[in-house]
Amino acid sequence: MNSRVCVDASLAVQWLIPTQQDPLAESLLQSWDQAGTELIGPPLFDAEVTSTIRRHVYFKKLLPAQGEKAFLFYHELAVKIVSPPELPRIAWQLAQAFNLPVCYDMHYLAVAELEDCELWTADSRLANSLKGKNKRLRWLGDYAKKT
Repeated sequence: MNSRVCVDASLAVQWLIPTQQDPLAESLLQSWDQAGTELIGPPLFDAEVTSTIRRHVYFKKLLPAQGEKAFLFYHELAVKIVSPPELPRIAWQLAQAFNLPVCYDMHYLAVAELEDCELWTADSRLANSLKGKNKRLRWLGDYAKKT
């Protein structure tokens, strides 16, 4: 496994939101922690994760105390945000290459490309849309097949 991996918000949410938690995601996080793997992401990561936590509290899917706990754990994850100047351009090009209507997910993939690492996601739609088209993309469901 690489010493760095890019993680997207869909995977982080499975670590942070009690109603979304997945033992497989937790196992993957533990394996990275034991291996000393650094977690990285684009600037978009912070906004997506904190907005998701806040949305769950606002719509009463989480109690305020649970939201605070999730927010504190989010900080403990210490996902390093990387923002090379060419990130938006690469994300744009990837969205064009895969004929996608938006660039959000491609910011994650662009980080993986620029940092020469894997991108891990829990988003099955993203994984299915890029299946076999990008060697860096890893879906949480694929981790299940390895364990």
